[in-house]
Amino acid sequence: MVKDLRSWLDTLEQHGELLHIKKPVNPKTQMGALLYQSRSKALMFHSLTGAPGWRSVGNAPANMDHVALAFGMKKEEVVRHLAGKMSEQIPWERVSTGPVKDVHLEGDQIDLTAWPVHRAGTKDGGEVIGSGMVFTIDPETGKQNVSIHRLQVQGPRQTGILMVPRHTRAIYSKYEALGKDMPVSVVIGHHPLYYMAAAISGSLGMDEMEIAGALLDEPVKMVKSELSDIFVPAYAEVVIEGHIPPFHREEEGPFSEFQDYYIAGTGKNPIIVVDKVTKRSDAIFKNLQNGSEMEGCLFHKFPFGAAIYNHIQNVGGYVDLANLLVLPGIFGVVIQMTPRFAGEAKNVGLAALGSPVLHPKVVIVVDTDVNIYDYWEVLWAINTRVDPARDVSIIDGVRVHPMDPTGVELKGPGGPDWQRLGSKMVIDATKPATSFPEAREEFERIRPIGDGEVFLADFLD
Repeated sequence: MVKDLRSWLDTLEQHGELLHIKKPVNPKTQMGALLYQSRSKALMFHSLTGAPGWRSVGNAPANMDHVALAFGMKKEEVVRHLAGKMSEQIPWERVSTGPVKDVHLEGDQIDLTAWPVHRAGTKDGGEVIGSGMVFTIDPETGKQNVSIHRLQVQGPRQTGILMVPRHTRAIYSKYEALGKDMPVSVVIGHHPLYYMAAAISGSLGMDEMEIAGALLDEPVKMVKSELSDIFVPAYAEVVIEGHIPPFHREEEGPFSEFQDYYIAGTGKNPIIVVDKVTKRSDAIFKNLQNGSEMEGCLFHKFPFGAAIYNHIQNVGGYVDLANLLVLPGIFGVVIQMTPRFAGEAKNVGLAALGSPVLHPKVVIVVDTDVNIYDYWEVLWAINTRVDPARDVSIIDGVRVHPMDPTGVELKGPGGPDWQRLGSKMVIDATKPATSFPEAREEFERIRPIGDGEVFLADFLD
């Protein structure tokens, strides 16, 4: 069976992780609050005010356990699994048609303002499609690129698009240099592993849908767009086809972003002119509520973690690396390892700051006796194992992510050189290295007598 949004919803249903909302919900005034409150369950909305005939789903995944369910493993295994899969690629399969071609809309048949696009935050500039995977073609190499962008609805057939200076922006610059429109196909609604693949930080020219195939353990079935040579997943819910005019900018934002702030990216940004829509006959619209540890963060924190994991595992020739977790807000990382040499943990932390992922500015390195999925444990390690003068390193005057609100914005969004300058930090919260066993033993954690042998459940009636 093809893995798509519907098979994923079936999985959530089978595990009791999908709630059905039958009462009418207004996407513009009510849905955001409901999604924000439901961080344990996915929500399916069956009656949408102002958008008859549509259903909508959000918070799918709603938390790290849902991500683990999508991969079919424990959450502690996901980053290492993803790290291994990033080097694997399964070529996608061209097909002549698919469910996403059931309905064709063009011209006045298209009205994005009548779709169930929700307004996520109180200060958002409008309704924003947060679940759009934007497919483009590099005009020089002919290779496809996929990435996730916020698309603010600006009219029946127009959205804004925010582009950070990465692959999509680099490709768009090539079209601008040619004085040409950039064709795009925006895919809305699919299995979460498609979104994970789209969020992976790899090299320009990497085919994200081939990585999606590796994550899914099956070739992705791809069908040609109607108006361009872009191929899109045949089992998606909705595809918006359009173009981004060169050098055209309009006011876009603000938007409630992944950091839990409105600050990032507001300004003059490019637009997408919508030329055609294809969709399933009973398409489910995927809404994405952003904010710290909300769905948008979840789609990024695991692929980002995998990219950093691969980047640091050979620092100094070999690192006894156990695991890694990107923290809420995506600007922090916890690395779990066993340091063998004095200063090794700090070396690894510095390497993490220089990975292909620009987001991290705070790296915390802990030992393997600290559960990195329990933030209280991480704080305990900092409190009890860190000498601030010796174990904290701050690097000033470095490039930080353009959506990091603590950085000084030198150039604003809309162009290829959007940038902020700030500082980064490594906190070494590990025990002394294994090459100093006596010093390391002083930091052995206490354990109760009978630990692992005596269990409370055996003494309860």
